[in-house]
Amino acid sequence: MAKTIEDIQKKLDSGDAVVLTAEELKTKLRDGEEVTVDDVDVVTCGTSGVMSGTAALFHMQITEPGAFTKAKEVYINGIPAYPGPCPNELLGSVDVILYGTNHSQTIEDYGGGFLIKDLINGKAVEVKVIDLEGNEFTKEVTLDEMNTARMIGTRMAFKNYNSFTNPQTKAQKSIFNVSPMEGPYNSYSFSGCGDINPLQNDPEQKVITPGTKILLNGAEGVIIDNGTRSNPEKPNLLLTANIKDMNSYYVGGFKTGLGPEVFDSVAIPIPVLNEEILENLKVLNKDIPLPLADIHGRHLPIDTVDYTMWDGADLRPTVDPDSCFNCIPCLPEIYCPVHAYKKDKTIDPDLCYGCGYCATVCPRGVPSINMGSVTFKVDGKEKTIPVTCRQSDKKRGMDISEELKKDILEGSFKL
Repeated sequence: MAKTIEDIQKKLDSGDAVVLTAEELKTKLRDGEEVTVDDVDVVTCGTSGVMSGTAALFHMQITEPGAFTKAKEVYINGIPAYPGPCPNELLGSVDVILYGTNHSQTIEDYGGGFLIKDLINGKAVEVKVIDLEGNEFTKEVTLDEMNTARMIGTRMAFKNYNSFTNPQTKAQKSIFNVSPMEGPYNSYSFSGCGDINPLQNDPEQKVITPGTKILLNGAEGVIIDNGTRSNPEKPNLLLTANIKDMNSYYVGGFKTGLGPEVFDSVAIPIPVLNEEILENLKVLNKDIPLPLADIHGRHLPIDTVDYTMWDGADLRPTVDPDSCFNCIPCLPEIYCPVHAYKKDKTIDPDLCYGCGYCATVCPRGVPSINMGSVTFKVDGKEKTIPVTCRQSDKKRGMDISEELKKDILEGSFKL
């Protein structure tokens, strides 16, 4: 029997609706349980991963009115930001757009993603303005002091990703791996949260449409439209939300072989209106193709695998301090892309991204994690290699899905 969003919202308001996270639904399906349209009203789907299309729009007061005519250059903690389009002439304030992928000129391995996380955590940042005449003005600013702080994701929550290996002996730098990827065929990096990812569960976008409310890094936001590079076969989303409402756990910087990137977390509710929508929600990791490409370019396909590497995988590493030889330098600390691994052989759970790279580089196996492996064919031969880097965090994807479920059931998030 078909339902409407209004029908489901009434059930939610009366406390009679059933809301499941995508992970809860998939667990039922893997256990052989039959799920019908009458059994569930809303499924909350989530993803967390490196999303290079992240930008932030800031409006900040830097000086008293009249101190400068117009900003020509702006740097925030050394990261270039782009003033305009509003000139704010003689107002002492600036409008800027900052890209999550921009790198600081003054702080090593620091970029827009790390900056956004610092702001949400209440840290002051240094804003330097250079005006048309070359005069410099510097001020420390916090998020609370900004008039506007809004995230605009130009392409987020992809339905389709690529995964990568290196067929060559020489290591290759790339944004798709934490450090230059070794080869030949002994490293594997992938992105995507598989069968909990929103667009995998609504591939024809029956309900994920412009105007749909979402959670973006824990803040209630909205889908503006499909994002840049989006097409019916490979859709992604253009999203926005207020940075001041975000939870720093869900967003941050992520170091790669070509410098710092930015990661975000997105949750989207899928109302189960009919059988077609439910059938799409029944997709499992084994059903989702994942192209495998040469790390030297996405235009160099090798084979196609799937997302079963998530099935049974550990979402976080464990640490065995007794195995440590106190190596100098400590490779897990150096290469941890989110600065979660510490010298005292502990991992900050609020920072850890579950990429697994600490275990990949540690020669003593102090941090360890089961990330599974992939099997593929190349040159007529079958190869199996371990997953060595994950650029999506299924735990955060599950966490934000659970947060959205809670908000829906409590009534603070309306469909």
